[in-house]
Amino acid sequence: MKKVVIGALKVLVPLGLGVWLIFYFYDQLDESQRTELFAAFRQANWGWLLLTMLLGWGSHLSRAWRWRYLLGHLGYRTGFWNAYNATMTGYFMNMLLPRAGEASRAVMLYRAEGVPFEKGFGTILAERAVDMIMLLSIAGITVLLQLDKLDLFQERIAQFRAEQATSTDTAETGLPWSWIILAVVVVGAMAGAYLYMTKPALQARIKDGVRGFYDGLRSVLMTKDRAAFLLHTFVIWGLYVAMFWVGCFSLPTTADVPVAGIMAGFIAGSIGIVLVQGGIGVYPAFVALIVGIYMGVPEGGGLIRPDALAMGWLLWVAQSILLIGLGGLSLFLITRKGKPQAQ
Repeated sequence: MKKVVIGALKVLVPLGLGVWLIFYFYDQLDESQRTELFAAFRQANWGWLLLTMLLGWGSHLSRAWRWRYLLGHLGYRTGFWNAYNATMTGYFMNMLLPRAGEASRAVMLYRAEGVPFEKGFGTILAERAVDMIMLLSIAGITVLLQLDKLDLFQERIAQFRAEQATSTDTAETGLPWSWIILAVVVVGAMAGAYLYMTKPALQARIKDGVRGFYDGLRSVLMTKDRAAFLLHTFVIWGLYVAMFWVGCFSLPTTADVPVAGIMAGFIAGSIGIVLVQGGIGVYPAFVALIVGIYMGVPEGGGLIRPDALAMGWLLWVAQSILLIGLGGLSLFLITRKGKPQAQ
């Protein structure tokens, strides 16, 4: 029962945050801004959005090919389509359950190719470490491009807070969210440490995961295909940024967003996807918050522009359709495989 409750909370809490953000930001719009929001949806050019889907698919193909280099270093020669179907299945499962994608991806590779779960999972974690380095590098470049915008960010946020205080008259009685968040983090860390010390099975699973991660990371550093691995890494992240950039052309008012705004919006959206499975609610909100800075103050006031919010939703819908459609197809295809063969 306890496991069921914890599992349910892992799903419901992030999902609840996403749904709350949907209603919250919609509620911040006045009637004219809501009309503008739906008008932007009707004006959307789906030709550009289809191109973002193609670019996204290309990144997933490249990711599957890159994965094979790490597996090959460990002595497992996997077929490309099995690696691709396992990768897409992982994306599909991540849309349904938080953090389920990595485990299901390793399970599906075992089912199709017989690669031991801890080995496959370790290479996936090693990939994540490399991708985190890439994301932080892009974020660092993005920050350098935003140095002249910091005052504008602060001004927009201060203006929004002033509007909120005026409209509610409760600015002085708000909850101390920073302390609440800190308390939750501390309690969570203490609970995790207690479980680790008192559950031998959990300790064994964590140690197996660490060993698998070490083997996977070593395969990144020692593979003879380092150049090809790095090339695919740059291709993957280049396509990610290109997806976002091309998506800006889907609306006339967002087509002129500068490079700095595109990079900042991309990072904001990436953070949204990390926070909530599939990025529902969070991805469009974060994109609108940042991209809107480069589009001027909303006519009706507030923190976000309706057209920037519409663009965030359009990008999210396009990529979600891709992951659900192709991911569901890959799940169907890979589960038709027989029992894994010994390596």
